[in-house]
Amino acid sequence: MRKFATLALASMIAVSGATAALATEYTKGVVKKVDLKAGKVTIIHEELVNLEMPAMTMVFKTMDTAMLEKMKEGENIEFIADRVKGKLTVTELK
Repeated sequence: MRKFATLALASMIAVSGATAALATEYTKGVVKKVDLKAGKVTIIHEELVNLEMPAMTMVFKTMDTAMLEKMKEGENIEFIADRVKGKLTVTELK
């Protein structure tokens, strides 16, 4: 029984480590449009692995206005996106 508990704990640690690695994986994209007034950015992006979405063009919110102000149309970026309160949101920007 003790071996089973140890194996289960090791498996949980491995899975949580893999999840953390997925959460911090940056996606490459190109800024197509920045809408400061609406607080949104349109990005042509590669596959979003953590959201299980194929490469496409999508509109995202950003965590804050400062992040949005850093983006310029036509710029290559690397970013992390996630669902925040049900909205697709850029949470980190390189």
